[in-house]
Amino acid sequence: MDGDETDAPEGRAYSADRGRGILTPSDREFLLGRKTDYTEHSKKQKRNRIRRRLRNALLDFTILFEHLEERDRETVFDPDDEARAAYTQGITDLLGFLHLGTMGYHVPFKNMLSQGVSRAEQELSGSDYRMVNVEFNVEPVGQIDVDAVIDKLDAGAFDDITDEELRAFMRLLADSEEFSATALRTGMKEQMLEFIEEVNEASEEHDRRVEELGD
Repeated sequence: MDGDETDAPEGRAYSADRGRGILTPSDREFLLGRKTDYTEHSKKQKRNRIRRRLRNALLDFTILFEHLEERDRETVFDPDDEARAAYTQGITDLLGFLHLGTMGYHVPFKNMLSQGVSRAEQELSGSDYRMVNVEFNVEPVGQIDVDAVIDKLDAGAFDDITDEELRAFMRLLADSEEFSATALRTGMKEQMLEFIEEVNEASEEHDRRVEELGD
């Protein structure tokens, strides 16, 4: 690893001697409460600077993903044995931080996670045709925004409905006194036949286009 890393396996993230990352050493001292001689105005400025660096760090990952050499990426994620636990914790906390930070974001965390893993798999295979199924679920299912789900259904935005929303919504629907599974059965079966025809047509068109691209 880089020479500016502390050799102490314990508390590596909290070391005052660690080199600059997204946070400067001064930022860390501020967030950890080790330096308290700030005025309210200087605290506000400090937080603003940290937020700006975080936003720019997020944008930097687009460049890192697309342009950092493979050997450099592998070196970053190949710490020595003593440092491995600290870096593993850092990666874990990064994912937790992103999950917390994107709650209420206009794109669900699980969608971005799925897209990110898919892009990585395509990068590894060197092909856009490398397609994977990424599953991410947080249990238990809690309260959902019913209006938001109905709006998605009305707009036909089915791909935007999360698995959690779908399960909770179906449970709410089944528990509703206005819902009758028996009355719905016949109509749904007819719609399912039409749905299968559309799916088959889409699959045939997909295979035809792929074959044309391969010619």
